[in-house]
Formats: sequence, structure tokens, C-alpha cells
Amino acid sequence: MWDYSEKVLDLFYNPLNQGAIENPDQPDVAVFYGEVGSIACGDALRLHLKVQVSADEILDARFQTFGCTSAIASSSALTEIIKGKTLDEALNISNHDIADFLGGLPEAKMHCSVMGQEALEAAIYKYRGIEVKHDDDDEGSLICQCYGITEPKIRRVIIENDLADVEQVTNYIKAGGGCGSCLAGIEDILIEVQQERDAVPGRVAAEIAIAQIDDTAAPRHLTTVQKIKLIQQVLDTEIRPILMADGGDVELFDVAGDRVQVTLKGACGGCASSTATLKNSIEAKLKDLVLPSLTVEEVPVL
Repeated sequence: MWDYSEKVLDLFYNPLNQGAIENPDQPDVAVFYGEVGSIACGDALRLHLKVQVSADEILDARFQTFGCTSAIASSSALTEIIKGKTLDEALNISNHDIADFLGGLPEAKMHCSVMGQEALEAAIYKYRGIEVKHDDDDEGSLICQCYGITEPKIRRVIIENDLADVEQVTNYIKAGGGCGSCLAGIEDILIEVQQERDAVPGRVAAEIAIAQIDDTAAPRHLTTVQKIKLIQQVLDTEIRPILMADGGDVELFDVAGDRVQVTLKGACGGCASSTATLKNSIEAKLKDLVLPSLTVEEVPVL
């Protein structure tokens, strides 16, 4: 028996916002959906969104889920979290935000919150005509035959969630939860990611600098030099390894007040998903670890 929170059980027995959204055929209103998973793999989610086009605001959100208690509760929680937010604000929501809203999830069920985050991204990217970044996973070597999960996806999830063992990987994306023949391959990826982390210079120094500057009792007050130094450290230790794992990179161009200018390189340069990368990956991380007032914009390579 899983140790579910009261919130999880409540949203399972009394789910909010379940079902589809009919197209109202109204001006300035768009209805669309994104879907992830498959019934064959045990979990599937279709997330429906109703958006006011002029304001880019989510007016309503509903879900259709085939899955377990955690999958249904996570989907319901997600629809509650995103209503009233702009699409850019919604893209900053992580799977951990979904789990926190639920009062936590059993670690073996964290993949349900990941599914919600991915369905949200799929819906918004589809609406904006942006190629969903998760499609890139299909281009890598297949590691988990049972669930169709590739090496790039496993690597990205390990980095984004700071996973340390095979069991955690299985909990987040199910890889290794079938026949078990891919467990050795997942372990090899974990070792490679850890070696890459250890090879990144200044990671420990960056973590110490963040801890020293952070003051939960009051807003941070950084000098210009402190701000630039910390931004560079976060880029080097928290963001670049993730982008480099998919063939991309980022370089700090300039800092003017709270406006951070960066140059996207490699696979990120000229990518159709560059706006999502700037806002959902780079800006969100800098807001979290440096200053919540920071904004990030791209400076094209000349």
C-alpha cells in the first residue's frame, strides 16, 4: 500500500477538472491539448487548455488520464496550478511543483508528476508551433526496450533532478521497471553523468557562493560584481551541463541591471525551441538561484 498524502487521495476520489474542453468558437479564445504516455506503457495523459490569445492566459484546464492514483491526482493538481497563469508562467512549473502541491508523492510514483509537466509542455509547444523538445529523445539510442526510453532522455532526467541511482531513475521515468535488462545501461549513464559533474570546475565553489549569499530572512542585495559572478557560476555548473548533454551550450554576453543577455550556441543556436530554453531552463534557474527579478534575453551570434 502506497503512503499517499490526504491531498493525493482527495484528488483521486474527487478529481477536479476532469474531461475535455469543447471549442467555444469565440474570438480571442483558443482550445488545444497535449498528450504524453501510452496505455500500453501503463500511463497516458491528455491535457486540454483554454487560452485567451491576447493575454496569453490560461482560462481553463482539464485532463483525461489513464493511470494510477498518483497519475490522476497529479493531473488534477496540474490543472489547478496552471489556471490563471500565462503560458510562459506555466512553462516554469516543474514536476516538483506538482508533487509539492499534493503534499508529496511516493518516490516510486514521481514519474506521474513528470508526465504532467511533459503534457503541459507538449500542449504549449504545439499551440506555439514549436517542436516539442522531447521529440529529440527519439534520435538517441534506445536503452529501455519495455518503455521505449532512450539514452538522451535518461541522461536529461538524471541531470535535471540530480538523481543518484537506478531506482530513482525508474521512479521518475519508469526506465528499468520492466524486464530489467537495461539496468546496467542506466547505471553506465549515471556514472558518466557523475564524472561530467565532477569534471565541471567550480561546482562546489558555486554551491558555497549561493549558500553564502542566500538570505531567506530578507531579499538578496548583491553588488554588480557579486551578481555577475554568481550568474556565471550558475550558468557553468547548473545550466551548461544540461544543454551540453543535448549538443547545445550557452555563453554569458552581458548583465545590465536585472537583464541578463546570453548567446545560445551549438544545437541551441537557431533552434525553434530557443524561447522555451531561455525561459523554462535558463531564466527559471537564475531566478531561483540568483535573483527572482532577473530576466534573460538572447543576443544572436554575429
